[in-house]
Amino acid sequence: MDRAAKRNQNLMHLIKRVHGIVENPDIEKHRQSQDTLGSILGNTRDIHYRELNIGGLYAEWVGVNRAHMKKYVILHCHGGGYSTGSSLYARTLTSKLAESTSMDVLCFDYRLAPEHPYPAATEDAMKVWDYLMLLGYGARDIILTGDSAGGNLALSLVLKLKEQGRLLPRGIVLMSPWTDLTSSGKSFEAKAEVDPVLDRDYIDRMVAAYAPDMDLKQPLISPLFGDFEGFPPVYIQAGENEILLSDSLRLHQALVDANVSVKMDTYKGMWHVFQISPVKAAREAMDKNAEFIYDICR
Repeated sequence: MDRAAKRNQNLMHLIKRVHGIVENPDIEKHRQSQDTLGSILGNTRDIHYRELNIGGLYAEWVGVNRAHMKKYVILHCHGGGYSTGSSLYARTLTSKLAESTSMDVLCFDYRLAPEHPYPAATEDAMKVWDYLMLLGYGARDIILTGDSAGGNLALSLVLKLKEQGRLLPRGIVLMSPWTDLTSSGKSFEAKAEVDPVLDRDYIDRMVAAYAPDMDLKQPLISPLFGDFEGFPPVYIQAGENEILLSDSLRLHQALVDANVSVKMDTYKGMWHVFQISPVKAAREAMDKNAEFIYDICR
């Protein structure tokens, strides 16, 4: 094993230990641990946060403390299996998005399962989208981003907008998106021994909480099975060592088949939503996100 591979292996062991500390069978304690982690990792003097209320939903604007672009905004959907996660936890990503793009980022706390199963999150995402419209932004002024379940929500939001005949965002950036709640991808078995973050039991519990006794092939639950014709440009990032790798690979192929402009990068030795981690690959990935966003905003 070369030095780089050994370093990645050690990092995966560390990530697994940190994830084990944060994860808790008591869902409220799990949520609190994530918020604590987000407040620590997202605490930087280069970034400011402005809290707001959108129709009863907590949200926050994330921006850099310097002159920056105002024409376009990023709407970020946080991850957490639809049962955990928050804007505070998402600071581990939203601060990096704001820093790398010099754009303002809006993140929001959608209602969580099991208290609020599908379609609560999609309804809340639509509410925040409409809020941006009321502020005077056009659909083409918005770049939609999401990680893990937030990637699912971002895709579901665009599918819903399309269903309603509305204008779609300028582009979509997805980090380790969870696109198939039927868990039918080959990577669930192929990557089970190397994924330091997720396992099948965790995924099954999140599915049961979010979509109990529902048809999991509904496109607004599993966007992989949606109709992507007419979608805006999409950029997907995934880690080589995550059980959800097939969710990204199959989504990429579905978008290609629908003639959507799409690009995907798979990062060697990386794990689920590795962009959160303080590693070189994470910095490179955020730079690639910014490059994609700049390209579609020209």
